[in-house]
Amino acid sequence: MKLSRIIFLLIAAIAPLAAPAQTGRSAYDFLTVPTSSHVYGLGGTNITVIDDDVTLAEQNPALLGAEIDRQAAVSYMHYLGAANFASVRYGQAAGEHAAWAAGLRYLNYGEMQGYESDGTPTGAFTPSDFVFEGTYTHDFTYRLRGGINLKMIYSSYEQYSAFAMAADVGINYYDDEHDMSLSVVFKNMGGQIKRFDRSYDRLPFDIQLGWMQTIGSSPFALSITANNLTRWHLHYYEHTEEDGVQEKELKSTFAKDFFRHLIFGVQYQPSDRIYVDLAYNYKVRSDMSAYQRNFFSGFSVGLGIKTRTFSVGAAYAMPHKSASTLLINLGLQISELL
Repeated sequence: MKLSRIIFLLIAAIAPLAAPAQTGRSAYDFLTVPTSSHVYGLGGTNITVIDDDVTLAEQNPALLGAEIDRQAAVSYMHYLGAANFASVRYGQAAGEHAAWAAGLRYLNYGEMQGYESDGTPTGAFTPSDFVFEGTYTHDFTYRLRGGINLKMIYSSYEQYSAFAMAADVGINYYDDEHDMSLSVVFKNMGGQIKRFDRSYDRLPFDIQLGWMQTIGSSPFALSITANNLTRWHLHYYEHTEEDGVQEKELKSTFAKDFFRHLIFGVQYQPSDRIYVDLAYNYKVRSDMSAYQRNFFSGFSVGLGIKTRTFSVGAAYAMPHKSASTLLINLGLQISELL
């Protein structure tokens, strides 16, 4: 059976079952922003990439293992507008078949001006989010690994604050003989404990499937990641102009919904020391059609270089026609220094 048919059947089977749980939008969409430049270069979501990189645990806890022994990493992203995101993560082995990691994410959206409902200014404030994470993984067999990532989420928006807890559960199957990786992840299961105001906000619960495969003995690998599987219909608006009048037309067809669930990536890795990523995210590109997208909308690129003790990675994408984003990772293999 062809891979495309397998992915189609998995999406078609899962999406209708989970669709009732996902209506409307989440107030915690910042949880979908990656902390790994390797992942950002592969489209922003990837749960199958195999690398000795502790930041991958944020995407899929099962990508953390005993091979990542005493490694620390920091990341920084300049996001849209005045938003800046930063994170730090540390991981180490727990015996021969297990590992743990801990991390902190800080999201700052820049200074804003506050006003009362009648227009009276209340002064400047800086909305921010903090995510504290703890990860544990264990090898079930030589090729099968499972992991869990627990998150405590604190948000502060002027005089309002909220607290939530969530968990990611992931499984990865890696065939090293054929360099093939398969994963499934249940992301952001949980909810608010302390609400902002009167109502409780949802977390962006998601089910994700992933496949990554090296092409023969070449240095190229292909990846397909299916996300947003908790709902099938992913409507969007397309920008049109007729007789000088600009309009937005709602788009929703079976083919468009199907491909808006998929992220396609290709990785060139001539050695263990360097990689180059290129990815295409159709959902990002189609979302930007209402804003008169440019050529780069939906594409992302990444580059990573590592030595025995140090690694650096960078990824670039343009999620909006008027703004681009840059994510940088720095990693340190502490065990090699001791």
